[in-house]
Amino acid sequence: MSPKDLKAALRNERLALRDAMPAEVRIEASLAMADHAAEVIALDPGHVVSGFWPIRSEADIRPLMVRLRDRGARLCLPVILDKKTIVFRELVDGVAVVETGFGTTGPGPDAPEIDPDIMLVPLSAFDATGHRIGYGAGYYDRAIDRLRGKGHMPRLIGIAFDCQEVASVPAEPHDVALDAVLTESGFRHF
Repeated sequence: MSPKDLKAALRNERLALRDAMPAEVRIEASLAMADHAAEVIALDPGHVVSGFWPIRSEADIRPLMVRLRDRGARLCLPVILDKKTIVFRELVDGVAVVETGFGTTGPGPDAPEIDPDIMLVPLSAFDATGHRIGYGAGYYDRAIDRLRGKGHMPRLIGIAFDCQEVASVPAEPHDVALDAVLTESGFRHF
């Protein structure tokens, strides 16, 4: 089986496990994530943190984002521009969010684009070495590569439930490893 095929199989398997979690369990796990990481994630006032509004059965990290904002972080959300590109637009209180493609929600086109210092990255699966499997479109890999090409090196924190961990993710040359992962069990550095 090729790495691409293995990734697809692991993605489908782990997303099915995540989808099978009852909504109340996902809510409790999401709140536990905020408790585990809100004070642990190192940031200075003014650091830009990209989060995301949950889609499908993703963890809801909005409580974590509020707590990071309360510690002085500026927040942004990914916005899909086309089939290959996401940018990060600043999220500020009182400004409406809009549908931004593929079921995602983010600030509208009037919001400024900003480069995150810390990225909270949704994923399908991860392993104990920090390798991740995204959703298969490569948006985050390309965005991280673009940021690094500008000399910007954001810290990458994967967001997942425990059931999404696998023994090993087949790493390919274009894959970008995580610096840490946050699950309902805690915050783990790699």
